[in-house]
Amino acid sequence: MTMEMKDSGSVVLTAYHPHSPARIPGMEQSFVQDIPPSHSPTSRKSLPRCRRINRMLSNDSAPLPAFSRSNSQASMDSTSMEDFWCEVESIKESSEDGSEEATVLEFKPADEGELEAEWLQDVGLSTLISGAEEEDGQALLSTLTRTQAAAVQKRYNTYTQTLRKKNKHTVRDVRDIFGTNDSSPTFETVPVSPVPSNGIQLPGQKPVWKSVSSNSCLDCGQDKGSPSVTEELSYEVSFSESIMVLPKSQEWPKNQRFKKEDSALPKFIVRKSRFGLTEVGDLSPEDMKKIRYLSLIELTAFYDALGVELKRNRAERVRGRENGLFGVPLNILLENDQKKVPGIKVPLIFQKLLLKLEETGLETEGILRVPGSASRVKNLHQELEAKFYEDTFDWDQVRNNDAAGLLKMFIRELPSPLFTVEYLPAFITLVEKISKIKLQLQALHLLIMLLPEANRDTAKAFLQFLKKVVANEGKNKMNLWNVSMIVAPNLFIYKGKRANQQEMQAAATTAHIVRLLIRYQDILWTVPSFLISQVRKMNEAAMNNSKRQLMFDKGVRKLLRRKTMERERPERPEGAVTFPPYLQSDIPEGVIRVYAPLHSKVSMAIQLNSQTKAKDILARFHCENSRGSSQNVRGQIQSLHEIGGNIGQHCLDPDAYMLDVYRANPQAEWVIKPKAS
Repeated sequence: MTMEMKDSGSVVLTAYHPHSPARIPGMEQSFVQDIPPSHSPTSRKSLPRCRRINRMLSNDSAPLPAFSRSNSQASMDSTSMEDFWCEVESIKESSEDGSEEATVLEFKPADEGELEAEWLQDVGLSTLISGAEEEDGQALLSTLTRTQAAAVQKRYNTYTQTLRKKNKHTVRDVRDIFGTNDSSPTFETVPVSPVPSNGIQLPGQKPVWKSVSSNSCLDCGQDKGSPSVTEELSYEVSFSESIMVLPKSQEWPKNQRFKKEDSALPKFIVRKSRFGLTEVGDLSPEDMKKIRYLSLIELTAFYDALGVELKRNRAERVRGRENGLFGVPLNILLENDQKKVPGIKVPLIFQKLLLKLEETGLETEGILRVPGSASRVKNLHQELEAKFYEDTFDWDQVRNNDAAGLLKMFIRELPSPLFTVEYLPAFITLVEKISKIKLQLQALHLLIMLLPEANRDTAKAFLQFLKKVVANEGKNKMNLWNVSMIVAPNLFIYKGKRANQQEMQAAATTAHIVRLLIRYQDILWTVPSFLISQVRKMNEAAMNNSKRQLMFDKGVRKLLRRKTMERERPERPEGAVTFPPYLQSDIPEGVIRVYAPLHSKVSMAIQLNSQTKAKDILARFHCENSRGSSQNVRGQIQSLHEIGGNIGQHCLDPDAYMLDVYRANPQAEWVIKPKAS
């Protein structure tokens, strides 16, 4: 099965053929039947019922031709899109028989200018709407690159022009806000030159790359036996700035082929710089909030650079249950679970379903694809609601296919989709309008950074499970494309809104998105270093603004005069550790004092050199405390954390070179403690 990406954004599915399909504006659809009808003995029994869903794409009730079938696939692999439509039909039947409760998603058309106002609020720039002089907004604007600033300016100009037309109120001129005199206002932007990973550009210093080894890069792509061509992804320069350096005459190929074979996906690597790599859980919640602001600005600039519209839905209200397991918003479900297990990041019921399938279902032939008994799944659903939190539910009675059905039901019944209502159109657009997989992956990366924490952590657990399913293809007969087709309708055809014709015809598109999510997930959970660099600059700008404000406070100035000999220190962030005065004395350049409050030896001064890594410091503490520390501490995985200065809290990569990190943040404290799970 192939899909052609044309300059008009059209999609050509060659596996399914509805009669007289309606024309969609901006998207021409054509379907071709490849092979005469045939049915494999291993086809799902519900295949005749599956065809009923096809009539949703046609006003004609005539019988539809059978699906074509690929002889190159294993026996469990039916036609290229047959699994997708059968899964859609299964979802429809579950809803009709009442096993899934209805959830209402209400949408309200946005007035002109409202989308721009919401966008400015979502990126942390509500100050541009309210007119207030907020330090956080000023700090954010001071870090923007050229393309990011242009994206903000474009949305703000549209917003102000709309308000002037409506004569709602006097709107501040952008020249008053940003101090520009030109009639076409511009923001002051940061240089576009590459910056080191997770750090700040140092004078005269260029990023230093390590040679490739088993631990020096993220390696995502083809399996053994596939072509060895690899592409390197760079996190040093913003994705949108990289687009701008392409020749304007370059156009995307008009007839690029989209193939379902795993070997069609390129292999990508992300090399570790001297600052290492940072995962989403390695930063403090406050800094991750800033990462989300910057990711939306960068995603918008990225789409602008490609000439693609960033479409967003506008969900007005979501009504879901406030207790129970299924149909409960993720944040409420986690709040309830955290009362039982503090700090938990993935709902307990979701974890238990994944554990059940990982223990007994990974080798089950057709897992996820072969449906369980509808009546059993319905009864198990009701029994789980009644007994799960009482710990009286018998998991041994649950068959693997029924557990898979419950897992997919949990995802479908979320009041808001796992990938959020707002940005589902952006997921579709990144495949329909962007032809190069590298660019698709970069857009997908930013969309993952945009997800709320609960959605991102739950999606991560789900995708890790799917990766294990694909790894057992030899026994379960579920390859990457099979799994992607089954999962796609559960993620992208969401409840509370009937799938329209265009969404139904985007079947191959959504399956390809899931395929990218599974294959490249290790890359997607890594925070791009240029975003971390901007967060550092935001924090520095906020600190400088605070210092300037303090200088105008007479009471503070009197206090400073009495304490002129004391060293000025930034406000201690949450998670920092307080130590005795004799441990807080000034330290020579290139020497850091590392604290380990859970060890018997709580402090150690360490001279850094160009080769000192975070793992070297951890090894030294482990050696010094191997006898004195408690058994509990010795059993925990300890990590070195950078706290304060221009970062909230940052769990360092063991391969990070400490002298480089120290120079990027000389005001930080260094603490050894367990890494947050």
